[in-house]
Amino acid sequence: MSNLRTLVFFATPPHDCSYLPDREATTMFVDPRANIDKKLYSQLTALGFRRSGSHYYRPHCEQCNACVPVRLKATEFKPDRNQRRVLKRNEDLECTLVPASFSESYYQLYENYIEQRHKDGDMYPPSREQFTSFLVEGATDSWFLDIRLDGALVGLAAVDLLDDGLSAIYTIFDPSHEDRSLGTFAVLWQLQEAQRRGLPHLYLGYWIRECRKMSYKTRFRPIEALRDGHWRELQID
Repeated sequence: MSNLRTLVFFATPPHDCSYLPDREATTMFVDPRANIDKKLYSQLTALGFRRSGSHYYRPHCEQCNACVPVRLKATEFKPDRNQRRVLKRNEDLECTLVPASFSESYYQLYENYIEQRHKDGDMYPPSREQFTSFLVEGATDSWFLDIRLDGALVGLAAVDLLDDGLSAIYTIFDPSHEDRSLGTFAVLWQLQEAQRRGLPHLYLGYWIRECRKMSYKTRFRPIEALRDGHWRELQID
C-alpha cells in the first residue's frame, strides 16, 4: 500500500490554462500506478490535491499561484438568508446518496448540462467515455447525490467521503430548473451531510479570484484556504 513517503509525482509540460486567458499552467500528478486508499486520499486532499477519475493532481505553476485550495468548515456553517431561501425552494426534492456508477439517465443529464452550459470548456463535446473516466473510474468511497423532482432526475453531484470530511467533485443539473439554484443546493446538502456525519470539512477544490465561475464558493462561510502549507481563513478584499 502506498503512503505519502513512497509516492512518486510527475509534472506535465506547460499548457494553456483552463481558467485564466494568456497564462500557462503546469499540473502535478500522483503516479497512476500508486495504490491510493481512503486514508492516503484524505491526506492528499488536505495537501491541496484533487481527484479526477483515477488521477490525483494539483496545480504546480512556476509563475502563478492563482489556484487556491479551499474548504468549508462544515461544523460551523450556518446558511445565510439567500441560502435558506434555496433550501426552502427545494424542500420538494428527493435526495439520495448512491454508489458512483454509470447509468444512461445520469449520462443524459450530464450531456445536456455540458451542451447547454459548458460548450466553451474542456469537457465539450461530452461522451459516455468521458463521463465514466471523470466521475466513475477511480472511485474511493465515492458517491452520487441523486436529486429528483416527482421521480424525475434533475441533478447529480459527485461526492467523495474522506476521513475528515466530504469532497465535492462536480455537480450537474437540468438547466430548465435553473431557478432552483441546484448548484448551491447541492453544496448546502453536502454541508448538512457532513454535519450529520460529524465531519468538520467540505472540500470545494480550487478558488481563483479572477475567475467568475468560482465566485460562488466564497458565498459559503466560514471558508479556509491552503497557503504555504497551512489552512487559514480566506480573506477576501
